[in-house]
Amino acid sequence: MAQLNIAVVVGSLRKESFNRQFAQALVKQFPADVKAHFVRIDDLPLYDQDSDGAPPVPAVKRLRDEVAAADGVLFVTPEYNRSIPGVLKNAIDQASRPWGQSKWGGKPAAVCGVSIGTIGTAVAQSHLHSVLAFLDMPQLGQPEMFIQWKEGLVVDGVIGKASHEYVQKFVDALVAWVRKHQG
Repeated sequence: MAQLNIAVVVGSLRKESFNRQFAQALVKQFPADVKAHFVRIDDLPLYDQDSDGAPPVPAVKRLRDEVAAADGVLFVTPEYNRSIPGVLKNAIDQASRPWGQSKWGGKPAAVCGVSIGTIGTAVAQSHLHSVLAFLDMPQLGQPEMFIQWKEGLVVDGVIGKASHEYVQKFVDALVAWVRKHQG
């Protein structure tokens, strides 16, 4: 099988982000023929439609190129005020514009996230699914992964023993989903 390139977009900028820690541990469970590429979103300007007619600034060009080069996308989102973080929405907007030139369209996607709350990031994921549907991204429906951040979820940079099998099922489904949608 051909090597897959999966873009990983983490919707948190916090230095000790639980979602970044989780994403970095999760991708260690990818098969050897799947490469994870973490997409940087912290340096993007706020989206402004006035910029649609101008050449993109370097950070936006980089984002668009990285999304275009990916075979699939994994979104790992925290939940802020029962929705997705503004920085994640901004990144989505930057790579979806100008109108008719979206880099997201047709890219198979999966969504997950962790939170200290018992429902994980269920509401944020629901909102994100709505945005991704509009962008014409085929989305992995099952298994869903709403994770509560607890002691032992990530241990020494890997998914802890209690969650390893559960996360592996998600990883396996994600990889199969991306392969199914390869051109």
